[in-house]
Amino acid sequence: MRQYLKLFITPSILSILLIPALSAAEAFTVRHVDDGDTIICENRDITIRVRLVGINAPEKGRNKKDADQPFSQEAKLVLEKLVLNKVVDIKGYGLDDYNRILAVVNYAGKNINLEMIRQGMAEVYKGSPPSGFSNDLYRKAEKEARESLIGIWSQGDKYVSPSQWRRTNREN
Repeated sequence: MRQYLKLFITPSILSILLIPALSAAEAFTVRHVDDGDTIICENRDITIRVRLVGINAPEKGRNKKDADQPFSQEAKLVLEKLVLNKVVDIKGYGLDDYNRILAVVNYAGKNINLEMIRQGMAEVYKGSPPSGFSNDLYRKAEKEARESLIGIWSQGDKYVSPSQWRRTNREN
């Protein structure tokens, strides 16, 4: 079995080395899908954690005892179908609070972040977008998905945004 050297570097070194390179799209292979908005990718000997910028997918429970938010597993499966084990282009927009690269992920010319919203598997991220990123297309796609009552929007008035669900279900 071939061994891969995994680079573990501090966030400050990562931002100096990798973020400038990712301002132009860089090709990576998706090796794991954590949930509906986070993936793990490899490029040669580099492994990165990517948070799909501009979207927020339903939350998984922290462990087997905790309940998942409705549609969290569906969102993960949709993202797996779209990108798992595929070579994707990643355009970075900096780091989030968990040191994941905020990025637009493209596969075969398709914006995967936008596709997750179109399929009703994510909402537009409600916080401030990073510098240089526009979520205008994302908001339009969310409006169309919401009006069509697909995916998360099929819950109607029972829908709770992932950020609200986190606050309600993860208070300790």
